[in-house]
Amino acid sequence: MAAPVVPSSFQIYNSYVEDPKWQIKFTIIWCSGVALAVAVSIPSVILGLRHGRSLKGIAGISETGGYQSAHSDGKEPPPTTRRKGRRLVGAWNALISPTYWSPPKLGLNVGQIIVLSAYLTAVLVCIIKDAPLISNPNRAGFLALAQFPVVFLFATKNSILSLLLGPGNGYEKLNFMHRMAGRAMFLAACIHGFLWIRNRLQYGLAILGPQKETSGVASLALLCIIVLTSLRPVRRLFYECFFIIHILTYVAFFVAICYHTSYASPWIFPPLAFYGADILLRLFRYRIKAATLTAQDTRMTMIRVHNCDDGWLAGQHVRLRVLFSNRVFESHPLTILSAPPSHSCLSSPGFFLAARNDGDWTRALNSYTRGEQERLRIENRSEGDSGAFVQVMLDGPYGGSSVDLGLYESVFLIAGGSGVTFTLGLLDDIVGRCVKLGRSQGERTRGIEFTWCIRSFGQIEWFAPMLIDIATAASNSTIDLHISIFITCSQACDPEAVLHIPNSVVALSRPAVHNLLRDFISFPSSCEKEDSIDMQCDESQKLMGLGGGVAVCASGPESLTRDAQNAVAGLGLIMGMDVGGIALHTEQFTL
Repeated sequence: MAAPVVPSSFQIYNSYVEDPKWQIKFTIIWCSGVALAVAVSIPSVILGLRHGRSLKGIAGISETGGYQSAHSDGKEPPPTTRRKGRRLVGAWNALISPTYWSPPKLGLNVGQIIVLSAYLTAVLVCIIKDAPLISNPNRAGFLALAQFPVVFLFATKNSILSLLLGPGNGYEKLNFMHRMAGRAMFLAACIHGFLWIRNRLQYGLAILGPQKETSGVASLALLCIIVLTSLRPVRRLFYECFFIIHILTYVAFFVAICYHTSYASPWIFPPLAFYGADILLRLFRYRIKAATLTAQDTRMTMIRVHNCDDGWLAGQHVRLRVLFSNRVFESHPLTILSAPPSHSCLSSPGFFLAARNDGDWTRALNSYTRGEQERLRIENRSEGDSGAFVQVMLDGPYGGSSVDLGLYESVFLIAGGSGVTFTLGLLDDIVGRCVKLGRSQGERTRGIEFTWCIRSFGQIEWFAPMLIDIATAASNSTIDLHISIFITCSQACDPEAVLHIPNSVVALSRPAVHNLLRDFISFPSSCEKEDSIDMQCDESQKLMGLGGGVAVCASGPESLTRDAQNAVAGLGLIMGMDVGGIALHTEQFTL
């Protein structure tokens, strides 16, 4: 005779049997989401591998011992063949363009909001579904543990996910998921901890005492410290303190949580593996090089790192540590503002960085550079524009553009302030690939609009020589390059003293990104057809009207990148199909 079965309504909930099942369900959910993102990125990964972009810089900056510049053979841009493929790309870009829209203050676009909402929903469902949280809040604790791998997967600089998602998806683009996973872990831990404390108080039991209870309270307190010190105001105002506290507290948190429960061990190993792989790959990317510092003025310092010929893509950045004064322990991210010397258009190609005075470290660097230059001048040891010689440590490169500009016939680059270091590197790269490398990888770029918004005329001099070199190279090719510089704040300055940049205009106004992009896209509209004989339509207009796609890259303050996102979101559905799709990449470094 079979033993009687206790009805489910009378069975005692066994959290140590049921709750681990929900950990597995949650893990399957987020892994499925990552797999879907990787699957969508396969075409861009394949293109990146074919063009040598996906794995570029994985072993750090390299020194080739010299380079041979290739020269243009005068070839015209390849015509837009495979129109069916271009129409598919245009349709896909038009379809996803609404996800670029970014509401004010959030710092996230619609696509990111959807991803975060789906993640938070999965966390809450797995915590609440069929769980007696009031009497037994263990489910929330188990779900807090299950988020360890997510937190570290999206936090490490050398993440395997960055490689799987293709170029331009570095840690800075994935960090929003790291922050959300950390806050969701904190939410789950608070549900678990506070309900547990409530139950202890309800039944008159001690909260502190045995190891399990004490270590649990300590774990929750450490997690509170991690989350509170990670808030944006703290990160921006006290970054060095935030970084030190972040490292020390999560190590202590790992120790405390392992003492609290033996169920934590399986979820600790994946984060350790991710972090270990990150440290290992960083060892391959560290370089110690000699560099020359040159102070452009009291607000900008140019850094030329010697013996760096290859190993990076335009738009990527490195973490720079300058060994000067008492600042040897500080490293800061700076964008590489030049293309590799093999195809750079600069008259003196190399590895250039620019540090604008925007904090204690950059001000100290500028002051040190000006002091060294003055000392060399007094000692009659300076020659021409020689600067201060220092040793630097490079960690990188990281990031870069997710859009390969060579795949698009029209390119729109816009930057605000020192964000020009990103777009200037892209401009040097695409013009050099078309002019010096002779479109060896089938680059089809024909028209480029380069827009730079700054506060004063004096800032033009920071990068005017580079812009002149690039514009001169473009003028002798089939590329139609136009440079627009907008001065947004009228200050005392002599506009006539500004260096003349070929094919450029300087205006005293604050432009609307939406209007600039719309005018750029609709520029060839006066040419009715590809074979138009209207003499008022020049050749560049007819070429831009072939529907070869538009690439938009924006870099600068949050307001500018948000305007660029909203402009592409608004125009993508309306005009995207007509021009072969509008692709977007924005670059913004925020703490």
